[in-house]
Amino acid sequence: MDEIHRQIAELKEQQGRLMHVFHSLFKAVDDISWYNRVADVARIDKVTFTGPPPANALAQLPQDRGNPVKVPAYTFVPREADEGRRYPLLVFPHGGVHANFSTSNTAIVRELIAQGYVIIAPEYRGSTGYGEMHHNLIDYGGLEVEDTFAARNWMLEAYPELIDPARIGIIGWSHGGLISLMNVFDHPEAYQVVYAGVPVSDLVARMGYKTEQYRQLFSAPYHIGQSAYEAVDEYRRRSPAWQADKLETPLLIQTTTNDEDVNVLEVEHLIKALKAAGKDFEYEIYEDAPGGHVFNRIDTPLAREIRGKIYDFLARYLSPPNPPQNADGS
Repeated sequence: MDEIHRQIAELKEQQGRLMHVFHSLFKAVDDISWYNRVADVARIDKVTFTGPPPANALAQLPQDRGNPVKVPAYTFVPREADEGRRYPLLVFPHGGVHANFSTSNTAIVRELIAQGYVIIAPEYRGSTGYGEMHHNLIDYGGLEVEDTFAARNWMLEAYPELIDPARIGIIGWSHGGLISLMNVFDHPEAYQVVYAGVPVSDLVARMGYKTEQYRQLFSAPYHIGQSAYEAVDEYRRRSPAWQADKLETPLLIQTTTNDEDVNVLEVEHLIKALKAAGKDFEYEIYEDAPGGHVFNRIDTPLAREIRGKIYDFLARYLSPPNPPQNADGS
């Protein structure tokens, strides 16, 4: 029986290694696909900067212990950008517990580029496609927030003549919405506006309605290392709904009642917490919008109409050079 258990453990390890190989291959394909999909309207680059050292040393090799984490990122600059003119910047963290900035975001990137935004999309710690080490550096609602803030700062340092430091926003959906919210909570002086679509808002509640397999992503030894039952305060610390009193930045939230990933109860908790804290913000809760979790990211007339509202909101504070009604290139 012990031999069978050993063989099963070895097979699981091999499966894990293969998963990272596949993710790296998929990411390499994605890198090429980004050029094919948006190179006609944007200058694209793949850059690397650093975020803070990990809080959990188990996620680093011994020789790397205490070193800053290397963070890849995509940058998109409108091809029509004029030399000598400054442009608004959008920081765009992707969603997913373990995921990356895939070409599923193509339509949104093209629409933002058409308005004259410069974009940086960080592949913060825990993102897939960069090997097991980067995957295991995950710090959900923690230092990945600081990786995203470091992306903002890197752009200002790399493009001082291009980026207007007084016109910087952050947008994200799902887990990217959580990261966006936590960025403006922790760094209110750094952003002029924030958009959070179907944002993960309450990890304590989320652990209650998700599966055991999902919960294990957070209680893994290289991550939080404890369940929400064992460390409820830590899960609250990583949850926007429990940090709502920190909001100082103009905010728009959008969600739908039929979201099959981020249950609307999470976003309702966030909205109630913001109201209880006396915060001024905007929100929309759609009733059974087609598409569920991706209701305003798909290629339907309703999705494009809702994205138009997002772009109008961002434009109020960031003044992009091209009006939002031209976002689709028409």
